[in-house]
Amino acid sequence: MSNSYRALTRKYRPQSFEDIVSQEHVSSTLLNAVQQNRLSHAYMFCGPRGVGKTTMARVLARVINGIDDRVDGEALNQTLNIIEIDAASNNKVEDVHHLRESVRIPPQNGRYKIFIIDEVHMLSKAAFNALLKTLEEPPEHAIFIFATTEPHKVLPTILSRVQRFDFKRISVDEIVHRLEKITADEGISIDHESLHVIAKKADGALRDALGLLDQAIAFCGDNITYEAVLKALNVVGSDRLFEFMECVTKRDTSAGLHLIHTLLQEGYDIQEFLVGLVEHLRNLYVAKQGEQMILIEASAETKTKYFHAASPLHPTDIMRYLYLVSEQQVKIKELSQPRIAFELLFLKMAHMEPLDGLKKLIEGVKNLPTGLGKADATHDTKRTEKDENLRVEVKEEVLLEPEAKKEPEPVKKNSPKTELETPRKKSLLDDLDLGSPSLESPSESKTENNPEVFDENHVLEQGENPIEEQQQTGTQETTKPVFQENVTKNSSEESEQSGDSEPTTDKGDSQKQLSFDTIVAQWPSFLKGLEGRIPKILELQVERVKPIDLNGDQLVLECDNPLSKQMLDQQARELSLLLKEHIGVMVRLQIDISTNNTTQAKEKNPYEFFKELVQKDPILKDIVDKLGAELEY
Repeated sequence: MSNSYRALTRKYRPQSFEDIVSQEHVSSTLLNAVQQNRLSHAYMFCGPRGVGKTTMARVLARVINGIDDRVDGEALNQTLNIIEIDAASNNKVEDVHHLRESVRIPPQNGRYKIFIIDEVHMLSKAAFNALLKTLEEPPEHAIFIFATTEPHKVLPTILSRVQRFDFKRISVDEIVHRLEKITADEGISIDHESLHVIAKKADGALRDALGLLDQAIAFCGDNITYEAVLKALNVVGSDRLFEFMECVTKRDTSAGLHLIHTLLQEGYDIQEFLVGLVEHLRNLYVAKQGEQMILIEASAETKTKYFHAASPLHPTDIMRYLYLVSEQQVKIKELSQPRIAFELLFLKMAHMEPLDGLKKLIEGVKNLPTGLGKADATHDTKRTEKDENLRVEVKEEVLLEPEAKKEPEPVKKNSPKTELETPRKKSLLDDLDLGSPSLESPSESKTENNPEVFDENHVLEQGENPIEEQQQTGTQETTKPVFQENVTKNSSEESEQSGDSEPTTDKGDSQKQLSFDTIVAQWPSFLKGLEGRIPKILELQVERVKPIDLNGDQLVLECDNPLSKQMLDQQARELSLLLKEHIGVMVRLQIDISTNNTTQAKEKNPYEFFKELVQKDPILKDIVDKLGAELEY
């Protein structure tokens, strides 16, 4: 290396069109214009930083006036024919007036007098307006070249008077190729992976890449290694990203948390790491496609790593990871504890169920025997009805105990009642404590105080036949169940109070006389009568079902989703009691899910199904509107 140090960005500034990297569409057009003598009076070079706008303007000025290559590009400003102005510091109207005076003076030597105005968007509006007339009709010897990184800030009246050229970002491979040539000329030893790190860090700007290379040389000397570049530039290496994703896929939370601790101890910025992680996941997704490896800006060795790392992953899982990281990347800027948020992000990614596991669960549900859920629901309904009967029977016995004490009846020592009453009552009391109705409603209070709502059929289902017991023992009074005595007693009292001497109609006869059309006709009044008597959420579910069939004493209702079925199954007993008030007969409810709706729901994705639920259920819609609830990807 030379003893007189000069920054690489100044030392290796291009001197000709051929030296300018990745802007052939501009250099070839300008070169043809010079050769054909079709030069415009004004040019506008637009593009991001460090891509060669000012350099292109200097090369064009050199070619137009035929200046020798021995004159450095930075020394061109010292000639009388090339005037370079920084609009950031000369943005007033007075500066433009001085420029207009300079335009009148013809060139001292050469054909043209060239004015290079860098960062032209920094000119004030008044300065732009002062330049308009001169820019539209300049002298024949004057050429204006403007350079800007923000062309949208330039007045449209200025843009309409110039030829505009847009410069593009320089690719990673082109920057790497240029850096290889420069390091070879400088005698610097550096590996290919380190050059890729510098090129990616430069973000498409060759000037930034040369500055980073200068920094790496100052840190490492003539022999630059990959680890030293990462440390010098504080760049998150691909090895760290591969290690992080390996902890995620293996669900090794201990190693992952330790890795995060190490990264923060080494001084890595969390925001910078998330930026690299987003790009890493993008590269994994591209590598999963196989034929799109050219889209990954990395060395051949790193591309191979991406290919092997992406093989066991599903594209949907990669997209889910990418969604989580990109979302956290936006939120973490405003958090007071970014480390905790970063650790939570890792834990969420590690504990996320892969798509293959979800598919197995879905297949397992699909392979369940058909009708199994329906049979279980029917069994649960019957069991609930039996438990309710037992509870009410015990409550009635407890309520009637004081009357029994007032008028004790003689009981034989060997009577079945004496032997069975005490243990049976105890077991029934135990059953009463085992559970309670899952949802309270006004109908429960009626159930507890009015024994008429319970029919004999439910007692018979438990295997208790009072008539058979009476025939076997021959003592009707002692074997008659307390429940039956109370029902008979209450019925006779009601008949005496009402003065009605006609015999009561048996429930079985009433059930036979009940028709499905009667239930359908009474259904609207039943729904109206539910207002205020049951919880609102249960009322909404009942309004969405409709009766479709009557099988004996079983009314079949149809709902549209499993959630409604589960809720209605749990409250079937209470709804049956409320329905009896309208139709006069006790029926059992069977809840079925509509086959058409189920098939249609299976074909829809979770988002469409969630939207439909929101539209149908006002309570869920309220939650989404007020709390901003959404379905997670």
